[in-house]
Amino acid sequence: MVQYPDMFPFLRRIVRRYPVKTQRFLEILPGFTSWWLILFPVWGALVVPEVVAYYIIFFDMYWLYRSLSMAVLATVAHFRIRASQNFDWLGDLQQFPDWKRIHHIVVIPTYKEPLSTLQRTIESLKKQTFPLENMSIMLSFEEREGEGGKEKAKTLQKLYAKTFGHLWCTFHPDIAGEVKGKSSNMCWGAKEAKHKLVDQQKIDINYVTISSQDADAQFHPNYFSALTFKFLDDPKRYNRIWQPSIMFYNNIWKVPAPVRVLASMFSVMQMFILMRQDRLINFSTYSVSLKLIDEIGYWDTDVIPEDYRLFFKAYFAKKGDLEVVPMFIPVYADAPESHGFWPTMKNQYEQIKRWSWGVSDDAYILKQWILAENIPFWDKTIRVFKTVEDHFLWPVNWFAITLGALFPTLLNEQFSRTILGKTLPQVTSAILTLSLVSLLTIFVIDARSRPPRPKEVSFLKVLIQPFEYILLPIIGFFFSALPGIDSHTRLMLGKYIEYRVTEKV
Repeated sequence: MVQYPDMFPFLRRIVRRYPVKTQRFLEILPGFTSWWLILFPVWGALVVPEVVAYYIIFFDMYWLYRSLSMAVLATVAHFRIRASQNFDWLGDLQQFPDWKRIHHIVVIPTYKEPLSTLQRTIESLKKQTFPLENMSIMLSFEEREGEGGKEKAKTLQKLYAKTFGHLWCTFHPDIAGEVKGKSSNMCWGAKEAKHKLVDQQKIDINYVTISSQDADAQFHPNYFSALTFKFLDDPKRYNRIWQPSIMFYNNIWKVPAPVRVLASMFSVMQMFILMRQDRLINFSTYSVSLKLIDEIGYWDTDVIPEDYRLFFKAYFAKKGDLEVVPMFIPVYADAPESHGFWPTMKNQYEQIKRWSWGVSDDAYILKQWILAENIPFWDKTIRVFKTVEDHFLWPVNWFAITLGALFPTLLNEQFSRTILGKTLPQVTSAILTLSLVSLLTIFVIDARSRPPRPKEVSFLKVLIQPFEYILLPIIGFFFSALPGIDSHTRLMLGKYIEYRVTEKV
């Protein structure tokens, strides 16, 4: 085994000697950092206005780089997705003599999801081009749902028991020490599926994949054929996670304008992220070999965010020999929707707050970065700090871009009379205007990717939709910056949130 120099002997001793204090320090760090960066333009304008000005210019340049990168890479991803949708993946499987040995497990964790949502999800699985007898579906209900969950399980088994190789239903009990949520439910459902398929029926675990599917997600018909090809074609298949493109288009024509704009932006951003394999981490709905999952001990049961935690748990267990492989195949999901405008807004806020709670994983990730040995230093550092960068800056971006340039000249009259003070608003405005290229790209790709307009949606509504993007500064505050700072502050104060399932209508 290749030996790497020990870069953190002192820090490693500190983490091991004071695990609880280290954990709290690392939980406080994101909130402290984000609040410091948000407030720096305010107090810094009075003390070091020149530093604030260059900080804002640097931040705007960073935002321009990310915006233009997204525009280019999302465009490439869009064309790759269109090609993959039309490709004959099943026909290409014939080159592998053992392709019929592959068996796919799909675990659907569910809690109080409407029966219609679960039916729609299973119907999408029925449309797969891959042989359905080689697919097993595990519906993992929560026992605390009571009779409602049992009735849904009976109905779904009656409707689909003979459609797939297997359709199982399990009921995840409340277990002491577990955090209620998707991660603990996935762990339970995956273990149950492995026991039924591998332990009891003796299916070779080396030929089994397992997919985490959100209850509202709908796989493209080619998904499992493409997954089978990629699995068999990769000599390191047991060190891989496969990530499709998540598109929030199931109800895109029904939701209110602010939610529709967010759904469009998130969908195109997911395309862009697929092109950055160096920072790609599995999200929401994804697939992995059952052998890898069994080797690392399944999903953790004491956390809310399950996707990032699974990646880093596997990454450090595999000593850095792990990659997330992009699959340019769409998976369609619901945008948050409820009964009425304001409940839908609350629903959207709670979903993004839950996503931003992924910052709670940073303490675990940073501790593993310090403790992990025999992993190339720069590989693990780039992986970890790209994640930390995204999490730490989540609530900062909006404030720095929207308000940052106002404070030095507004609060410091003397600085406003300098050359730098006079030109700061024009410089930042020019930089941010250039970044609007990405907004145009989002609009065009979204328009070409979303499902056709339903007959009941008027053409006038389609014409008005480009003007909905005018709401972005307001949407960015209430549905990005605010839930982000909410999560950071709660974590900093030790006020941990509970998992809330996004309501489905």
